[in-house]
Amino acid sequence: MKRHFFAFALVLGLLTALVVLPRFAGAQDVAEVSAVAQSPDPVAVFQAAGPTSLSIQTTVDEFRAAVSVPAGRREINWDGGNPANQATAEVGNPFAGFQVTRGALFTTPDGTGFVQAPAASAISPGGLAGVFNNPTYATSFRAFSASRLFSAVGGKITDVTFFVPGGGGAATVNGFAAVFTDVDQPNGSGPAGKRGNRHASTLIEYYAADGRLLFSSFVPASPGDGNFSFFGIVFPDSRIARVRITSGDVAPGPTDSEKDDVVMMDDFIYGEPQAIQ
Repeated sequence: MKRHFFAFALVLGLLTALVVLPRFAGAQDVAEVSAVAQSPDPVAVFQAAGPTSLSIQTTVDEFRAAVSVPAGRREINWDGGNPANQATAEVGNPFAGFQVTRGALFTTPDGTGFVQAPAASAISPGGLAGVFNNPTYATSFRAFSASRLFSAVGGKITDVTFFVPGGGGAATVNGFAAVFTDVDQPNGSGPAGKRGNRHASTLIEYYAADGRLLFSSFVPASPGDGNFSFFGIVFPDSRIARVRITSGDVAPGPTDSEKDDVVMMDDFIYGEPQAIQ
């Protein structure tokens, strides 16, 4: 029954996502995305990957339209409203800077904090390249919406918990999506995302207020420095209380390579948080 449901859910998502998913060399095919659905209702899936921001733009816009029904949406693009922002902002764990204004609290169970920064910057400490003491990061990553990216520090897991904006209590949303840069490792066809000796590197998990896993999926890959990936889902109502993102198969620091898939995050887009009744 679970398998039949997911097939139905995936078809609904493909009605919007498949027709706009770019078929670039090395980009992950939609059919290869491994997902688990535990909700009795259908879910719309939106995903795309490719070498430029235009590769995913149509799917991002379609997700924005879908998640905005019926209550609107929130977005975080890490730039503080200034596309020319070159500052590097390092914060601790938890990171509550958007809890009141956007209804999102960020924690990392395996890291020490978070950073918002461009890939490289002339301003000390020099963007992601400076924070992680790795000059290759200046060219390994690109921002989808200029100019800063987001990452956990000291870990690869980011938990997003939702609250009513303005200082309210715990909340749920009807959908959530994120943009990623440099997801190189695609999902395999074997068990647990294995393809030979390689594993899918980037995963999004969606949880209900009672802790139940509602849906999970690997993020489509687009191998190559600075390429873009996008993944999101929309439920018929608000039921997502927390999202866990595993970005890459290693915490930032090492050079991105065939062995270590280092991944950075950009825009977060989600439905207007609704108070848990």
